[in-house]
Amino acid sequence: MAHSLTDECTPLKRQYDTCFNAWFEGYLEPAVAASANPDQRSKYSQEKAAEYEASCGKIWAQYRDCVQKAVKEKGLDALLEQARQENPMKDPPPPPTPGKS
Repeated sequence: MAHSLTDECTPLKRQYDTCFNAWFEGYLEPAVAASANPDQRSKYSQEKAAEYEASCGKIWAQYRDCVQKAVKEKGLDALLEQARQENPMKDPPPPPTPGKS
């Protein structure tokens, strides 16, 4: 696992990476199975979102706050804002319609 933006944030990053990887490992295979039925997929997604929030949400918030603080301290926030203005993120294209090219 890589280091974070600052040494201060690296322990939180490692905690979050470990938590996320453990959660994601249990998410993938059942997610594929649930994707066949829209109702089942929706229920599964809601359950997994709640599970993620309960197990990793607090760690993620602490890590995000640490990185945001480091970004400001390093003066990167102005550069990020400039990049957002010059190249705003656009909505992704809609998924293709089945049967149409």
